Amino acid sequence: MTSYLIDVNLPRYFSLWEGRNYKFVADIDPTWTDSHIWDHAGANDFTIVSKDADFSDRVLVGVDTPPVIHIRTGNMKMRDFHTFLTGIWDGVCDLSETHRLVQVYRDRIETID
Repeated sequence: MTSYLIDVNLPRYFSLWEGRNYKFVADIDPTWTDSHIWDHAGANDFTIVSKDADFSDRVLVGVDTPPVIHIRTGNMKMRDFHTFLTGIWDGVCDLSETHRLVQVYRDRIETID
């Protein structure tokens, strides 16, 4: 079962991110740089979940990278953001099993193998 590493730029209290498959950078070390997060995810078989474009960029130029789910919805009210993600999260997770990059927009989901 896939494990997800939730970046500090995302809320920790979403019910869809409860359980042992979800770890939060804020709980490990909130001062980690993107490189620390990247290395930790790669060494521990995590999929990175972030709003940070740096992780998408690394996937595009890297080889043997940890999978990344890049949430690119822009600013949304927290309630709307939670409702949106709850409605698509299972599908996003399924896509992340077979694609190294899943980009989530308000109106579409794009993947890169």
